[in-house]
Amino acid sequence: MSPKYKRILLKISGEAFAGNEAGVDVDTTRAMAEQIADVSRAGVSVAVVVGGGNIWRGKPHEDAGMDRATADYMGMLATVINALALQDSLERMGMPSRVQTAIAMHQIAEPYIRRRAMRHLEKGRVVIFAAGTGNPYFTTDTTAALRAVEIGAEAILKATKVDGIYTADPKKDPTATRFEKLAYMDVLQRGLEVMDSTAMALCMDNNLPIVVFDMAVPGNIRRVVEGEPIGTFVCKEPQLTTGGVS
Repeated sequence: MSPKYKRILLKISGEAFAGNEAGVDVDTTRAMAEQIADVSRAGVSVAVVVGGGNIWRGKPHEDAGMDRATADYMGMLATVINALALQDSLERMGMPSRVQTAIAMHQIAEPYIRRRAMRHLEKGRVVIFAAGTGNPYFTTDTTAALRAVEIGAEAILKATKVDGIYTADPKKDPTATRFEKLAYMDVLQRGLEVMDSTAMALCMDNNLPIVVFDMAVPGNIRRVVEGEPIGTFVCKEPQLTTGGVS
């Protein structure tokens, strides 16, 4: 393996853990862990940020009157459950890993300490960041961008259920085409739902590329790390290209 990236930040949504069920699906989590372990054993430093949408969605509760900060804190706790599930799958296949949380919970995970996270990565351990930034009003997309910059990741790999960014929802519009490459400003100006604007601006300010790809395809993380042109590549260059639906 000749990796294009030596250190990556993988962003996994909470929905990815659910598979076709609610909660945390064992087989789906194992499949994700296998792909992560594969690239880690090949010498790539891997950090992961997980969402919690499979367990808690704050928006309906906010609409019913729940305080936004309370809803966000509950979502942070949901991400810890997913992080522990992923860690368990990795450890059971012999891949050492550490969970670091932005909210202190010493009995089950380490607190987020940047220098400690860096040391774990240098030792070949997968580091899973949970509980977002520890602050309400920030998404796990923003967490992914922030942690990626902090640890010196060379790219964010945004795992989704589709094979990239499209001109429209491909499930609703059969004429939608996939972008092969986009500039940060293209994403912001078009209002494309890739990452929230705070996360995108942070990536743009630090020239941190984003690869949006379908993680459900076995081996796709390795393909991205090796530089295969799958998914959609978001970067600084202003040119915008689209390809056919694949």
